[in-house]
Amino acid sequence: MSDTNIMKGKAGSGLLVISGVVFLVCLIFALVQISSQGHSSFNTSSTLPWGQPIATYLYFALASSGLGLLASLPLVFGFKQYYPLAKRCIYLAFIVLVSGMTVLALELGNTFRMLWAIPLNFQAQSAMFWMGVFYTLDLLFLLWKFRKMDTGEWDSKTTKQVGIASFILVLLASGNLALIFGMMSMRPFWFDALMPIYFYLTAITTGLAVIVFFAYLAHGFKRENMCQPLQNLMTGALPKLFAALIGGTLLLIVVRAITGLYTNNPEISLVWSDYLLSSAIYHLALWVGLLLPFIILLKSSLRNQMNMQVLASVLVMLGLFAERFYFVVGGQVVPLFKGTWVPDLIAYTPSATEWALTLMGWAMIFVLYVLGEKFFNLSAVPDHISNDATPQQAATVS
Repeated sequence: MSDTNIMKGKAGSGLLVISGVVFLVCLIFALVQISSQGHSSFNTSSTLPWGQPIATYLYFALASSGLGLLASLPLVFGFKQYYPLAKRCIYLAFIVLVSGMTVLALELGNTFRMLWAIPLNFQAQSAMFWMGVFYTLDLLFLLWKFRKMDTGEWDSKTTKQVGIASFILVLLASGNLALIFGMMSMRPFWFDALMPIYFYLTAITTGLAVIVFFAYLAHGFKRENMCQPLQNLMTGALPKLFAALIGGTLLLIVVRAITGLYTNNPEISLVWSDYLLSSAIYHLALWVGLLLPFIILLKSSLRNQMNMQVLASVLVMLGLFAERFYFVVGGQVVPLFKGTWVPDLIAYTPSATEWALTLMGWAMIFVLYVLGEKFFNLSAVPDHISNDATPQQAATVS
């Protein structure tokens, strides 16, 4: 069956208008607030400098990395049954990272200072400097790889080399981002040599949730509108992989929680007992945002149902966004250099400006995504992957 992309019609135009309006309203509101009040329009402070915009950037950056890692399954490692998602993964990885960088740029204040500060004052020993380098290169290689795929060069020597380089850059970028937190010995909640593993696993889980949702969105949430190889994937290996990744993410979070609660470091145990596990929203994100989708995808009678897959993807996206928020803020609620000698944790609630930046980032993704579906064939697959392949054939194409 041929691929029917709903985003190229009236539905796509309607979504483009709605997301465009939300984007402009949120952007204008945030710019007015920031230009008139500066950083005082945020509810952050010198004691808690990183708030929801940083958590939003972290979420988008890791979602982009997860999408890039998923695209590497067919492009680098030869799991060709994942080809129907590869081009859409690359495009989403690009626009999600651009949106995250936009949110970060507005959070930083005067971003034009980077134009002279970076070339004239290289801080090669700073992990943040290398974050900028790796993610900039990641963007360029994503664009290069997408261009190769858009021109039909799926398996050329250059495309494979670009794919391998892009895969390495994704690992370097997300791993370096993890070290920005993991090397902070003054923030015990973050200080962990295994932080890159946590970031890699949660990144690919987020990326898979994102691609499942947007793949169904592109086809009007009707599986019969999908090409046959994509239908085969959605009822075959993909939901099982999704379940395994959610299970791994849950296990890692639970292990971190148990370790944090029973550690002899009072700052870490305080964050877990008095901030994370005392929050109803965190419990909602953990049990409804992660455990419920895991249970749904474990049941064979539910796993392959489109509605259940969409529900699981939305819950995981929301659950892991909350996880990012509590991770970023949780590492700062114990006063720096004072620790548990100060009995009260630092209070923080995102301001209207911070919420506007988050909504602006999401709206920007939808705007760019609809434009991508309209102007690029994001459902494209290589010529040797037949649209009429049976599930058995699609899984064994070499």
